[in-house]
Amino acid sequence: MSQITAGLVRDLRERTGAGMMDCKKALSEVGGDIEKATVFLREKGLAAAAKRAGRSAAEGQVASYIHAGGKIGVLVEVNCETDFVARTDDFTDLVKELAMQVAAANPRYLKREEVPAEVVEQERGIFKTQAAESGKPEQVLDKIVNGKIEKFYSEICLLEQPYIKDPDKKVGDLVTDAISKMGENLVVRRFARFQLGDESGEA
Repeated sequence: MSQITAGLVRDLRERTGAGMMDCKKALSEVGGDIEKATVFLREKGLAAAAKRAGRSAAEGQVASYIHAGGKIGVLVEVNCETDFVARTDDFTDLVKELAMQVAAANPRYLKREEVPAEVVEQERGIFKTQAAESGKPEQVLDKIVNGKIEKFYSEICLLEQPYIKDPDKKVGDLVTDAISKMGENLVVRRFARFQLGDESGEA
């Protein structure tokens, strides 16, 4: 078992944002392996985030982001539990990152539950037709269609989209990580995206 030094604890804390004691405990649990300790803390954080999800979030920020020389503008509302957290740099950075994501990736909905059923069924019908014409065996067609529906969600729903700065991570994971780090329930409430010349106004 590797010796758990103060430097190792500090490195893990900088990497994860977790508290000193949590980092020390995580390293003890995994024999001093910083990679395994990172995973351990992430899993613990996800569990904690799930518990916090039911708590009221009525504070927060509305932030704006202007992109492409004034041609794209975004408003995002993110809520948290306390005014204290709403004023922190970490929270401000999260809201800013979400606004930049909306500007760059142009989501149409916040989450998959908001996508109208008729929109999903229309896409499913198109995907079924494409799959049938591909000549693939009948038994794999549903799997192909379901895979395309998942990709569809990842393109149009903000929380399902790959995070622009780390495509291996979903935007929803970015929020979950922030919940773990800040210790409060955080809710992305709504967003609006305005593009010059787009008469619909809102994405």
